[in-house]
Amino acid sequence: MSFTLAIVGRPNVGKSTLFNRLVGKKIALVDDQPGVTRDLREGQGRIGDISFTVIDTAGLEDATDESLQGRMRKLTERAVEMADVCLFMIDARVGVTPTDEVLAEILRKKSARVLVAANKSEGRAADAGVIEAWNLGLGEPLRLSAEHGEGMSELYSMLMPISDEFENRGNDVQEFAPTTDVSVSDEDDTVDLEAEERAWRPTVQRPLQVAVVGRPNAGKSTLINKILGEERLLTGPEAGITRDSISLQIDWDGVPMRVFDTAGMRKKAKVQDKLESMSVSDGLRALKFAEVVVVLLDAAIPFETQDLRIADLAEREGRAVVIAVNKWDIEDEKQDKLKALKEDFERFLPQLRGAPLVTVSARTGRGLDRLQQAIVKAHETWNRRVSTGQLNRWLTGMLEQHPPPAPAGRRIKLRYMTQAKTRPPGFVVMCSHPDKMPESYSRYLVNGLRESFDMHGTPIRLYMRGQGEQNPFKGRTKSTPSRLRKHLGKAPADHKPKRGTRPTGGRPLGRKPK
Repeated sequence: MSFTLAIVGRPNVGKSTLFNRLVGKKIALVDDQPGVTRDLREGQGRIGDISFTVIDTAGLEDATDESLQGRMRKLTERAVEMADVCLFMIDARVGVTPTDEVLAEILRKKSARVLVAANKSEGRAADAGVIEAWNLGLGEPLRLSAEHGEGMSELYSMLMPISDEFENRGNDVQEFAPTTDVSVSDEDDTVDLEAEERAWRPTVQRPLQVAVVGRPNAGKSTLINKILGEERLLTGPEAGITRDSISLQIDWDGVPMRVFDTAGMRKKAKVQDKLESMSVSDGLRALKFAEVVVVLLDAAIPFETQDLRIADLAEREGRAVVIAVNKWDIEDEKQDKLKALKEDFERFLPQLRGAPLVTVSARTGRGLDRLQQAIVKAHETWNRRVSTGQLNRWLTGMLEQHPPPAPAGRRIKLRYMTQAKTRPPGFVVMCSHPDKMPESYSRYLVNGLRESFDMHGTPIRLYMRGQGEQNPFKGRTKSTPSRLRKHLGKAPADHKPKRGTRPTGGRPLGRKPK
């Protein structure tokens, strides 16, 4: 397998900026204030022809208690133990601080390979800091500017010998994004259903993308840690600990998944801090990237207005939705509570009628098996395709049961139906007067699709299209009619009418004028 590089250092020395440059994307949040990164973030880094796994870590601070900084330090120390190489970054403009010296001592004990990088080294102001980095006793420091890309060729030279050692141990892992936007076509192409099913089945190279979203302190990070079986994400009683959207690839009961932990989403009016706004935006990107969205609720205060907005956003984005109610272990009247939850679900989120509602406990792990099954089933439904023959037989029955309306006395005719896309399922109905189709009748058809083809909980897109849209002559002006009929004069001199025919403008043959 390829080697793993962990970027470590004090807060605000430029670790996330270098991480983004190595992975070639702006994934990690970057801001001037220290302590932005709190969790471990992994990505596929590349310099030239060298590929490796890079880990962005929280800023190391001299704290060993159970405070937030102490827990962040423990996670970073775990990343140091996991990594094959540690890139220790200092701020060349500030120079070596006492905290840097403490961290250098930790790295000497915990990591076999340590590289020193003096970041922000552009200009003469950084010369003194680069010289001070020699005193750490970790070898020659690398002059680096993560923001401007200076020193990347020198970093390549330092990583090349390490890459040669690992070149025969593994292959790069390529990340794929789900294809969800499929153009609506008029043609009903023959679809190989088995080949299509093989295409969307999760694999290690293309795992099922799952985003866990919800309000702050709902237990998202705790839930993912329980699924992983280790304390991989930073957790605690404080609300709003998670800032970055962290993705982790796991094998959950034989199903490869990439799970996104997102920052808690508060009401927009309450988001005043710039960093929180960036965190929420990062979470929204994860929601749009996912295939299945798990909306995590707090059993004590479920279906708050913000919960409903998050679930509605996932539906509008076309994602498969699973509702999970956390902290179920502390509920006393479970049966009555569950009944009330189902009633509220039907009342507040009718657009997600039939979506799975699962009760879980992130602390004890109860209900995780049901959650995994609900995610897999929601993903299958999201990718479901129905043949055109089945759809048109179904449409005939729906028309007999409830004929379409007749606005202004002109009945709308529904001629045929086909499925144009999946992820989420999208259907096209060819009809007359599509602009006159009432929204209520479209909902009638959508609800019928859910019931008849077991598409509960997944968004369904229904498009009404008129037959006139297929007419190649639509919009063309009619040809000007011949004006010869207006002339009553004689035919041209060289034109002789056939026998038995009447010349233009003349009298009938064989009949004398009176």
